[in-house]
Amino acid sequence: MELKFQKRSLKILRRAAGEVQNQEQTLEVRLSDGMPDIGRVLASWGQVILRGKEWRRGSISCSGGVQAWTLYAPEDGSDVRCVESWLPFQMNWTMPEEEQDGDIRIQCLLRFVDARSVSARKLMLRAGIAAFGEGYVPEEREVSVPGEVPEDVQLLKASYPVRLYKEAGERAFNLDEDLTMPGSSPIPSKLIYCTMQPEITERRVSGNRVAFRGNGNLHLLYRSQEGQLHGWDFELPFSMLGELKQTYGADAQAQVDMAVTDLELVLDGEGHFRLKCGLLGQYLVSDREMIEIVEDAYSTGRPLEPEWETLELPSILDSRMENLYAEQSIPQDADITVDTAFLPDFPRQRRNADAVELEVPGQFQTLWYGEDGRLQAGTARWEGSRRLNADEDTAIQTQVIPMGRPQAISGSGNLTMKAEVGLQTTTQSQRGIPMVTGLELAGEPAADPARPSLILRRTGTDRLWDIAKSTGSTMEAIRQANGITDQPKPDQILLIPVS
Repeated sequence: MELKFQKRSLKILRRAAGEVQNQEQTLEVRLSDGMPDIGRVLASWGQVILRGKEWRRGSISCSGGVQAWTLYAPEDGSDVRCVESWLPFQMNWTMPEEEQDGDIRIQCLLRFVDARSVSARKLMLRAGIAAFGEGYVPEEREVSVPGEVPEDVQLLKASYPVRLYKEAGERAFNLDEDLTMPGSSPIPSKLIYCTMQPEITERRVSGNRVAFRGNGNLHLLYRSQEGQLHGWDFELPFSMLGELKQTYGADAQAQVDMAVTDLELVLDGEGHFRLKCGLLGQYLVSDREMIEIVEDAYSTGRPLEPEWETLELPSILDSRMENLYAEQSIPQDADITVDTAFLPDFPRQRRNADAVELEVPGQFQTLWYGEDGRLQAGTARWEGSRRLNADEDTAIQTQVIPMGRPQAISGSGNLTMKAEVGLQTTTQSQRGIPMVTGLELAGEPAADPARPSLILRRTGTDRLWDIAKSTGSTMEAIRQANGITDQPKPDQILLIPVS
């Protein structure tokens, strides 16, 4: 007799694509008429702008550009000048063609940006972009649920609390602000560059909505009316709501990644700034599910063969944020530090038997006035590491999140740069869950007159289920006969009823 279990549908969100791509873009920039010839290239900065995302048959893609600024000292000795440029990029991630449309998540990082003069009127600009692209598709998994079974059939049931991704989405919004420097600050006369670093400080799921708060951390470098360069930071708070496709309970969580989609900062003639910035909050919602399955089965009176399948669930085992502290020095004496930037890259993974080694590279860049009053710039590479315990059946996804403003401190002939980086790690299981999906029973249960009605057995380290299965008894009968409510003690002698 064949006994098939019923099927319960479980909705999940599966990641169909997810990897980091690196791209390098170059651009030859000619100075506009009226700008003095290049004497010395000092520094370059950039802001990655995500313009669009697209899901095509067999791939996902993103497009955007690097808004770049290059500072140079003119050959004629006049005040430093800044050249603004745009370097477009496009990236593609391949997927199986049969994948249905889903949701795309993109996190972009600027790995480096630099420039050199190829003539008195030309610059060669170079930028490195790293993008982590993910594609998520909705799917259903079938969990086998037993119906009524004959009295002689014993089932070993188990419950697994698992956290699964349920849906993804995004919320686009703008920051439109009038910004004024404090009265004690030097009055701006020329903007050199600006960057926006969105930061999420709070995220939560409430019913059918996702809410997130954070700050748009705007950093700018400007030239004052006295001709000196100065940096300043503005913290611009935001709060957003997004509608979800279903209603969730108290265990639901949201992961939110931010992207800058537009950035414009205009300085008027009175020293005031006007900011227009586009931001995109990309959210990923997970929820806890209780999965109940049958792990094993047997009959006390006849042969029984379970039918098996493996339930594949990309369950989230752990998600955490850790902080890394980057520090690097260059042999320089600085009188006044003007500006410091830190560009972290996506971590590289090296796996061994029981752990994953993360290598997190980054680059410092700083601008300062020397003791002679000359403006100078320097860069330094840094690499940090972190070890995470993880067996071969787990996959670790990592993201880096710049935190706060980097600093540079001068002393003892060195310029020491420091920065803090958040390392977001998510560990997912790649181990399937074996489950019984049906039973093949032979005939009707029949009594065996040769079987004893009672057995004495020392437990050793066996589970109660294994003891009952091997003797043809039941767990409930053994518990009642020995007055126990849970697993027996190691090497305990049990009375085992088998009739």
